[in-house]
Amino acid sequence: MPPNPGESCTIKIRVQPKSSRNQVDGFQDGALRVRVTAAPTEGQANAAVIAILAKTLGVSKSRLEIIRGYSSRDKVVSVDTLTEQEVQRKIEAGVNS
Repeated sequence: MPPNPGESCTIKIRVQPKSSRNQVDGFQDGALRVRVTAAPTEGQANAAVIAILAKTLGVSKSRLEIIRGYSSRDKVVSVDTLTEQEVQRKIEAGVNS
């Protein structure tokens, strides 16, 4: 099914930088838990979060944008072309595989 250009959503993310691996852990307490190996310096962890989310959701990195929490562990990311239900479904499929 092709992406719908008018659709987008935001997701809350809790980031654990300097983890032992890059991994999406699924939703916990209303936020998506994401582990990244990158350190939270010079935007490295933010770039890693965008990269792993793009891979998990099957969208290009340009479709994702951190809109709040750029220097915090708690972030809000905007996802173009996917609805909230599609995001949840793809993340659950990725976590369970």
